[in-house]
Amino acid sequence: MDQGLTEAAFALAFEGMEVDEVLALREGRGWRHFPGSDPGRFAALLSVAVIDAHLRTDGARSPRISMADETRNGSAGVPEHEFALPDGRVDLPQLLMRFDAGASLVISQFNETHPPLADFCRGLERLFLHGVQANIYLTPPAAQGFRTHFDTHDVLVLQIEGRKRWRVWDGEPLPRPTRSTPWPGNMAPEGEPHHVTLGPGEALYIPRGLMHDAATEPGERSLHVTLGFLEASWAQAIRNLVDDLETSDPNLRESVPTWRIGEADLLQGLAERLHGMALPENAGRLTNLLLGQLARDRQPLPARGLFAPLPEGGLRLADGMHNHLVQSDDGTATLIWTGGAMTLTPEEAGILTELAEGAEPADRDFAAKLWRMGLLEKV
Repeated sequence: MDQGLTEAAFALAFEGMEVDEVLALREGRGWRHFPGSDPGRFAALLSVAVIDAHLRTDGARSPRISMADETRNGSAGVPEHEFALPDGRVDLPQLLMRFDAGASLVISQFNETHPPLADFCRGLERLFLHGVQANIYLTPPAAQGFRTHFDTHDVLVLQIEGRKRWRVWDGEPLPRPTRSTPWPGNMAPEGEPHHVTLGPGEALYIPRGLMHDAATEPGERSLHVTLGFLEASWAQAIRNLVDDLETSDPNLRESVPTWRIGEADLLQGLAERLHGMALPENAGRLTNLLLGQLARDRQPLPARGLFAPLPEGGLRLADGMHNHLVQSDDGTATLIWTGGAMTLTPEEAGILTELAEGAEPADRDFAAKLWRMGLLEKV
């Protein structure tokens, strides 16, 4: 059996680590430097030549293409009119001149355009069960794109070419920031930074909330990929659960007696409804909401192409298609994926369970239906 996307992505991103170790890293609040023994470790993911080619296509448009220069007054972001045409396409001569003058090139979510990064991120998504995106940073010598800041999600920096000097501070000046947390512009790091210089094949993990910055040395350009781990916060998960429960729970649809603001009855009503949400059956509902959101947010990557008859032999669920199975008490199940939902008979649910590990399907007609939807690949 070929190595699956998840195993390949995990081995590349976290070389030499066990899954439990990586999960502990994700659940902690400490940064970590991963020295590299192979300078070409990440070379198959990206190169400057790939970026040069992309900039010459109609897909190179703002806001996915942006530039940053920390020497600017005010925001480090370079205004779009300095490197892009009015319709959003890059103005390549202007972009190159801006790059030569010291601005960093940023390509956001390049995993949605570049197949090697798409497969890499999809493999990690199947492990962590949340979205993973790849942003690209190409920095000229002796330059710095962004000023000292923190991110609102965990990141893993993969150094592709050149070297870049990083400073990382311990602690979270603003505990557990999310995308809904406003950035206080005057925030400065506390204490002394740790200094790490990344060379090709090395990686750096920085949890959300930790202050950091990065710059190149004179005569040293840098190309790196920053993986953004886009897990939901509890606030976001609870909002989704409330919206979903409102359709079936009349207690949540009750009016708030605003005329009792400040009275104990109001707080009691809030407590009762929060307690009513924390029921065992809602754990499965929340799981389905989170997995369904992952499937909807990410581009489907079916294994089949335009002309692809159902192959003979063993088949398995396609690594590139986020999907999950919701079991019902009557023995039926619902298969949910990017394209929608399909109710399965108990027999079909059993076949699907076998296909999760790879098997020759007992029902070729059912397998053909899944194949046409892009949900299967050859073992």
